[in-house]
Amino acid sequence: MRHALELASMALDAGEVPVGAVVVQDGVIIGRGFNAPISRHDPSAHAEMTALRDAAQKIGNYRLVGCELFVTLEPCLMCAGAIMQARIARAVYGASDPKTGACGSVLNAFAEQRLNHHTEVVGGVLADECGAMLSNFFSLRRAQQKAS
Repeated sequence: MRHALELASMALDAGEVPVGAVVVQDGVIIGRGFNAPISRHDPSAHAEMTALRDAAQKIGNYRLVGCELFVTLEPCLMCAGAIMQARIARAVYGASDPKTGACGSVLNAFAEQRLNHHTEVVGGVLADECGAMLSNFFSLRRAQQKAS
């Protein structure tokens, strides 16, 4: 999760919502990503999606069987779907997302038993640190908007 937080800082530096993600296979990071939908003009350029793409390219397979994903914010529905399609074994997130979280905050895509792949989900890892980065970002953004 510490590596994901470093990537979230990179998103912050780029003016993006500070979310970072890494894909780990056998204890080695094989995929990295941070939020970039604004700079890439791409609504799918979430940290998770970027990390999954990076990992899939590195191993030469879209199925990331046995891999784990660490992300600083609870995945949204789009990212939850991609996590399942990639066959991620375990998804670990930091801060919960009460507005778009698809791991239990708004809905729980991973609890749907009719789906053919089931990812283990663990939330709350370094939640205070992950949440503080996001809260500070949005507080600053609101202050800037108010000032202008």
